[in-house]
Amino acid sequence: MNAKRIALPPAPVDLCERSPAYVRAIAPYQPGKPISEVARELGLDEARIVKLASNENPLGVAPRARAAIEAALSDLARYPDGFDLVNALSDRLGVGMDAIVLGNGSNDVLEMVAGAFLAPGRAAVFSQHAFAVYPLATQARGAQCIVVPAKDYAHDLPAMLAAITPETRVVFIANPNNPTGTMIPAAALEDFLRRVPREVAVVLDEAYNEYVEPALRCPSLAWLERHPNLIVTRTFSKAYGLAGLRVGYAACHPELAALLNRVRQPFNVNNLALVAAIAALDDEAFVTRSFALNAAGMKQLTAGFERLGLAWIPSFGNFVSLAVPREGGESRAAAVFQHLLRQGVIVRPVAGYQMPDHLRVTVGLPEENERFLAALAPALERRRAGGAG
Repeated sequence: MNAKRIALPPAPVDLCERSPAYVRAIAPYQPGKPISEVARELGLDEARIVKLASNENPLGVAPRARAAIEAALSDLARYPDGFDLVNALSDRLGVGMDAIVLGNGSNDVLEMVAGAFLAPGRAAVFSQHAFAVYPLATQARGAQCIVVPAKDYAHDLPAMLAAITPETRVVFIANPNNPTGTMIPAAALEDFLRRVPREVAVVLDEAYNEYVEPALRCPSLAWLERHPNLIVTRTFSKAYGLAGLRVGYAACHPELAALLNRVRQPFNVNNLALVAAIAALDDEAFVTRSFALNAAGMKQLTAGFERLGLAWIPSFGNFVSLAVPREGGESRAAAVFQHLLRQGVIVRPVAGYQMPDHLRVTVGLPEENERFLAALAPALERRRAGGAG
């Protein structure tokens, strides 16, 4: 039986206005459209919709993780204990257990960094076109966002170094970067680390690390010994296929880890996420398969863009941002996005990242990639013909 809904009075405007102005000014994060919402809005069959908007693993959950989840269902009345996952990560990464901090997704760890180091009168430096959580976490603490213009959609490290002020406490760097997919070579990144003042924390966000060719990956964990102000964050949401469970982590100097744990919510990673992450970490065959599928899918998509005469930003992640040509000086990316939606294909507009002429597309299964490319071609042609899409 459904409970009777209570009619609430008008919102307490005076109370809301007492919230700090920097909090009221935040524009909430906008996730990719879910399949259920698109089906409901457009009257489409959910089973026919292809979602290539949120950089999820198209293979789904790793088999070992699924088995671990099922085995843990009977223990959900207990509060979670992250010891076993921290121990497993310590063994895998070659760092001490006191150097690891668990998060409810790596976003949670980014929020911890902001909570530990940022406040009114302080500042964080990050690149234009960088992950949306960086400005959100910074602004929520009343700190200043120092946004450094990108160079060819990539981080301009010399400019970022020059942008550091006495008030700067954190530098955020995503490598590869979302949504552009660009990547900083290891030598350039370590040179940057050597030049950053030791009193400034550098967050190296490696959410897409498992999709990078092994020879191109940065030896970031080995850098921790030389750079005690470095915080490396990673996630199980991408290649490990656990986006719905929200589990990530940071590796950093033990003193930094202790500081982050002071602002970490107790029991912030749930039981199912913990056991799934331990199992997924050990399922190397699944990660290898995910890497290979992504590499082949990236070639499939970019070959399709080339046939259509489209430009794209070369990507090292499991997504690619394509440029939609303008028409009469006006952006057409939003119209193409809407046409794709009506065809049951969900991609991600990135105008909020100051990329109004791009759409970000997650690499899917071969048939999903083909479905997207088949829907993209007529969307472009209709706009060129002056149609409504």
